[in-house]
Amino acid sequence: MARDWDAATACLGGFVSKSKLEEAFAGQLRLVKIKAEREFKFHPSRRWKFDFCFPEHGVAVEIEGGIWVDGRHSRGSGMEADMSKYNEAAILGYRVLRVSGGHIQSGQALKWLEAALKPRVVA
Repeated sequence: MARDWDAATACLGGFVSKSKLEEAFAGQLRLVKIKAEREFKFHPSRRWKFDFCFPEHGVAVEIEGGIWVDGRHSRGSGMEADMSKYNEAAILGYRVLRVSGGHIQSGQALKWLEAALKPRVVA
């Protein structure tokens, strides 16, 4: 698994590991030549980050791992924390695509992102 040093945890003496799902999605983005900002800090006062962000489009992708193994995203406290993060993102004008490993493996996550990045007209 690829490891990436994260400045926020450097002071704690730890490594932050990019998940296999994130790396798979990043590989898909490279294949179709879509550039993303990774670990993008979007909130002015909180330490929240998006897994992938396209700030010029106001679009973000969050990879929801561990949903089938009682992971953080599927337990009450984790879900509530995610709700706070995503609601604050919406208030700031971001559209957040939440995707699972199945969505990445099937290619659906990439299809949703490509659709979200197209210019749109709101009726």
